Amino acid sequence: MSGKPIVPLIEYEMANDTVRAVYDDIMQTRKTDWINNFWKVLAHDPALLKRTWETLREVMGQGALDPLVKEMIYIAVSATNGCEYCTYSHTASARAKGMSEAQLMELLAVVGMANETNRLANALRPPVDVQFEPRG
Repeated sequence: MSGKPIVPLIEYEMANDTVRAVYDDIMQTRKTDWINNFWKVLAHDPALLKRTWETLREVMGQGALDPLVKEMIYIAVSATNGCEYCTYSHTASARAKGMSEAQLMELLAVVGMANETNRLANALRPPVDVQFEPRG
């Protein structure tokens, strides 16, 4: 997937005030001095950029799940969906939050196994066991 973006990157210096406000919030929230390329392509639609950032900030923020667990889930979904960019970026973020190489490899083994067994279950269509169904 790496290669030339479909739209040019909008750097901070080229951004309008709306985009700069989102970029500033991203940098402040993440305690960094740069904007990654994902946001720079979304900036072509300032409303989409703002909405996506606000939702991501909320979902990945404090909650019932540990921040590392959230990053690992993001890696799992990104790997399954074949999103190279998100797999790389969230692996970097998970490593920064303490994920070891052993955890990454085990996570990817679980992802691979879940994909295999999901496909088998989808193809074979076993009925869901009554013990697995929610009660009440």
